[in-house]
Amino acid sequence: MASGLASSVLPSVVMAAQSDTAPDGQDTQQKLATGLQTAFAKDAPVGLAGAVWRDGQMLWQGQAGLRVAGEETPIGSADLWHLGSNTKAMTAALWARLVEQGKLRWDMPVNEAVTAAGLDVQLHAGWHDRTVEDFMRHRAGLLDARYVNGIWLMASRTDTRPLPVQRAAFAKRILEAAPEGPLGTFEYGNANYILVGSLIEGVTGLAWEEVMQQELFAPLGMTSAGFGAPEGQQPHGHTWSGDKVTGIGPDAPVSDNPKALGPAGTAHMSLADYGLFLAAMLQPGWLSQDSLTHLQTPLENETYALGWIAPGTRRWAGGPALLHNGSNTIWFATVVLAPVIKLAFVSVSNDGTRGGEACSTLMTEMIEALTANAK
Repeated sequence: MASGLASSVLPSVVMAAQSDTAPDGQDTQQKLATGLQTAFAKDAPVGLAGAVWRDGQMLWQGQAGLRVAGEETPIGSADLWHLGSNTKAMTAALWARLVEQGKLRWDMPVNEAVTAAGLDVQLHAGWHDRTVEDFMRHRAGLLDARYVNGIWLMASRTDTRPLPVQRAAFAKRILEAAPEGPLGTFEYGNANYILVGSLIEGVTGLAWEEVMQQELFAPLGMTSAGFGAPEGQQPHGHTWSGDKVTGIGPDAPVSDNPKALGPAGTAHMSLADYGLFLAAMLQPGWLSQDSLTHLQTPLENETYALGWIAPGTRRWAGGPALLHNGSNTIWFATVVLAPVIKLAFVSVSNDGTRGGEACSTLMTEMIEALTANAK
């Protein structure tokens, strides 16, 4: 199956109209197309796509492979992709948007946030020295193993309560128990962002999904954006067992994580629409420059900002680089930003098993094609 995919479904390329006036010539475009071919042939995922933007303008987009293994429809340029944990940067940006509207504050203590959200919580004393930002930076002492585990995943799939009710109950369970770790110790986890989503819901009186639509998708013109596995004539997620690949359609119970996990990782959209969000992260407008700086800056001696891994300065980026991966185990997505030189790169796959390596390979190829010193 792997060799068949790699040999029979050739990559296709979209060069945005803006690229005609961009400083990147035909040689760069060819390098990007070749990079896609290289990644697709090397790692043999079911489907793979990538895109590059500079100053908010798409320079290049390409895709290869199939929407569904065993069928004949190739990946299309307008297809929708599940972003997994790359949703976290959107939830953090939504918090920033509400800060600018005066509904929330940066560095807001947990007890104040609970009161502002109107949550029915008897806050454990152990959380009193922690802020909501500590959760968004994964340093609050909240560990996924206790809360986002197999029992919760199974129960959430059949929970019929409204999503804000589910998330409020989730937050209550966390905040009425003692922290499991000390403040300041990094421990990445989805529970942090489910909790933040519940606070956003309490403050706004709307489900997180509605707030995302009103405050992020609509203002930025992201018309394809939604939640969960893409429905209709769209790619399916895939997993492998040995040399056998299985496509998982949107109607399958395991096509995505439970909806309650939304703020931590259920967004999907086209690459073009994802580019609109990334442009908003690189240029003030939808958010102020102060908010962008706050979102993208880690605390001293730390390497996670607010929804972004922040490993520090990279020569090719001309300054700090930002990145994140996302996967619900049957899709994979990787994003890299270079704020100083206003470049954004995305690689995505509808293959949770082989897609990670394919996205990494394609990302390396794209960065090398666009930067003189890709180190």
